[in-house]
Amino acid sequence: MLRYTIKKLGYGVLTLFGVVTVIFYLFHFLPGDPARMMLGQNESAEQLAAVKKKYGFDRPLGQQYLFYLNDLSPISWHSNKEDDYTFYKPDQYGGIVFYRGDRGLLAFKAPYLRDSFQKSGKKVSEVIQETLPNTAILAVSSISLAVLLGVLLGVISVWFKDGWLDRLIQLVSTIGMSVPSFFSAILFAWFFGYVLHQYTHLNMTGSLIEVDDYGEGTYLAWKNLILPAVVLGIRPIAVVTQLMRNSLWEQMQQDYIRTARAKGLSDWAIMWRHAMKNALNPVVTAVSGWFASMLAGAVFVEYIFGWNGLGKEIVDALNTLDLPIIMGAVLVIATMFIVINIVVDLIYGWLDPRIAYGD
Repeated sequence: MLRYTIKKLGYGVLTLFGVVTVIFYLFHFLPGDPARMMLGQNESAEQLAAVKKKYGFDRPLGQQYLFYLNDLSPISWHSNKEDDYTFYKPDQYGGIVFYRGDRGLLAFKAPYLRDSFQKSGKKVSEVIQETLPNTAILAVSSISLAVLLGVLLGVISVWFKDGWLDRLIQLVSTIGMSVPSFFSAILFAWFFGYVLHQYTHLNMTGSLIEVDDYGEGTYLAWKNLILPAVVLGIRPIAVVTQLMRNSLWEQMQQDYIRTARAKGLSDWAIMWRHAMKNALNPVVTAVSGWFASMLAGAVFVEYIFGWNGLGKEIVDALNTLDLPIIMGAVLVIATMFIVINIVVDLIYGWLDPRIAYGD
C-alpha cells in the first residue's frame, strides 16, 4: 500500500508540473501586452520600460519560467539584488531562511503566486482566499443537489421501469446532459429571475454576500445561491440518474436478490436493504470526479449570475490580462482536481487491496 501511495503521489507531482508548464507558456502567448494594460492609455516609453523591468517582461521567456517555478517551489533561491522584482522576498512575505550567502539565500516558504497586476499589488493568494470559499459553497450545494435528486430519480426510474414515468425521466436526463451550462444559466436567470420574479423573488444576478444599500454593512443572501446551484447541478443530476438507474437495475438481477425474494421479502425492502448499497459504488465514483470538475466548470455560471467566486475572477482577469490571477486560479483548481483524484484512488486501494497490489 505504501508503494501504491508513493506512486500516486509521484504521478500527481508530475501532473502538477506539467500543468504549471502549460499554464505559464499558454497564457504568456496570449495576444496583448500586460504592461500596456496596467498603464492604460497614458503610457510613455519610460513608464513601459520600467513596468516591463519590474515584472520581468524584458527577460527571455525561459528565464521568466524559471523565476515562476522558483516562486512556486517550497524551497527556492532568492537574489540579493535590490532591483530584482521577479523573486519572492522572504523578508517581506515571510519564510524560513536556512542559507544566506553573498549573492542570495535559500528559504523554505509557501508557494508564492505573485501579486495582481490590476488590484494595486494585492497578492493573488489573498484574491483566491476571498473568492474560493464562494465557489466551494456553490460546488458543494450543486453536488449535494445532484446526489439527492439523481439517486431519487434513479430509484423511481427502476421502480417504474419501462413505464411512462421511467421514459420521462430518461428523456429529461438526456436533455440535461446535452444542454451547455452557460445556456441553462441564461435561460434560468431570465425565466426565474425576470419573468417569474414576482413569484420566485429570485434575482437574475447576485452573490452570497450583498451590500445593503439602505442599511449598514453586508448580509448573506442565500436565495442568490438557488439558481446557480441548480444550473451547475443539472448535468451531474442527469449523470447520477442514469448511473443509479443502470446500476440498481443490474443489482436487482443478481442471484442474492432472487434469494431475498425467495425468503418472502418485498421488492421495496430488497431494493432498500440489499441492492441500494452495492448500486451506489459507481455513483460515488462519478460524484468525486464531478465535484472536482465543478470548480472549473463554474466559470461561466458564476459570471452569468454575478456570483463572486473564483470562476468570475478568472473571467475578469482575462479581460484585463491579469496573468498572475489567471495562472494562480487555474493552478489552484488543477491542484484541487489532482488532490481529489489521488485521495479517491487511495480510498479505492484501501477498500480493495487488489487495486493497490495488482501491479
